[in-house]
Amino acid sequence: MPLMPCRVSMEHAELGEELLLLNFEHQPADTPYRATHAIYVRKVAEQAFEVVDIVPEILASRLLAVRAFDAQHMMIDAEVCEGIEASEIFERFLENPQASYLQVHNARRGCYAARVVRA
Repeated sequence: MPLMPCRVSMEHAELGEELLLLNFEHQPADTPYRATHAIYVRKVAEQAFEVVDIVPEILASRLLAVRAFDAQHMMIDAEVCEGIEASEIFERFLENPQASYLQVHNARRGCYAARVVRA
């Protein structure tokens, strides 16, 4: 049985835990990359995951598509990687002064996973 990732707490839901399947606009800018996608949220999730220099296990355990965007919300770089390599990709992309933020998607199902910004 697949583990369902909560996009708020960035934790896997427990077996039998109630989840909400929602549509989330993760790329709202008026560009060709404007996008929404389905996300899971644990019904008991109360606080958004916000940490520095930590790749949560729900990302580290998956194949990821990482996309770098500039201040005009245009994609400037992209890479597919195993989640255990994500921190290296995040660092490399954010070293580019043109990169404003990163979008992370699960590569296999394509679902939106996370936004990464400089600390």
